[in-house]
Amino acid sequence: MKLKRIKEILQAEVLVGESKLEEEVFTACGADLMSDVLASRDEKAVLLTGLTNIQVVRTAEIVGDIKCIIFVRGKSPGEDVIREAEKVGLVVMKTRYPLYIACGLLYSNGLTCKSGEEDGALHQGI
Repeated sequence: MKLKRIKEILQAEVLVGESKLEEEVFTACGADLMSDVLASRDEKAVLLTGLTNIQVVRTAEIVGDIKCIIFVRGKSPGEDVIREAEKVGLVVMKTRYPLYIACGLLYSNGLTCKSGEEDGALHQGI
């Protein structure tokens, strides 16, 4: 799914990286605990979170395969977060939707979470 499609689905505002909206992503992760993001097995391409501090950008940089951070619940990150995301080449958006709804909208439009599908957890209700 292209980032521009994600922008449309979530009615999101692009804060950084407008020129990169043609990039393809294949999975998403929703979390407010960055330790969960670091410990997950997903090949994450989009990170949805309500956490707006610099650690979100640093976590995305460490993980390495996150192309876009989407801040939920209408939250706006500080200028330090925007500058750092731009420096490392991340697309940053924000949406008014809460995390649960934003993830559901992306999932229902075809964006998946790799680890849940690999072990069948999504289909077993685990």
